[in-house]
Amino acid sequence: MLRWTVLIVVLLSGCASIPAPLRGNVATISPQQTLQEDAAGNRVRWGGEIIKVTVSKEETCFELLTKPLDRSARPLRSDNSDGRFIACAPQFFDPAVYAKGRDMTVVGTVIEPVSGKIGEYDYRYPRVTIERLYLWPERPAFSTMPPPNFYPYRPFYPYGFYDPFWPSPFMRRYYW
Repeated sequence: MLRWTVLIVVLLSGCASIPAPLRGNVATISPQQTLQEDAAGNRVRWGGEIIKVTVSKEETCFELLTKPLDRSARPLRSDNSDGRFIACAPQFFDPAVYAKGRDMTVVGTVIEPVSGKIGEYDYRYPRVTIERLYLWPERPAFSTMPPPNFYPYRPFYPYGFYDPFWPSPFMRRYYW
């Protein structure tokens, strides 16, 4: 019995582990909290959806829409957001790979915020110097069409029984 319990615990512990590049001790502050208090120097793990990638000679900067992270540190698909933040790294990252709409999680150090614009709106971006980043695999697209042979589905009822929600017991039990 003990062996089975240990086996189940080991198998379940691997279900929601944080990828190796994102592990470590981090502060639990949000991007908006860093704007309200002096949080420069804190090590954080933030994630979200890539909005824009800016490449210069010295660094690559990502503008991300903050999303809550799940247990494996992947940004959740949700409309909840804590605003935007900018994460910069002193390397080249190809904007074709790190494309708009992809999910990314970064671990880095908070530095002084920067000002920018979203359309005509003046916006103050929290900023992070990236130590490590993780670009998540694309999620599969969901189809709005049901799989083949999904419809029309009618359960089989033995002779003499019928579905009380079907209009008549004498009608045919299938659509085609």
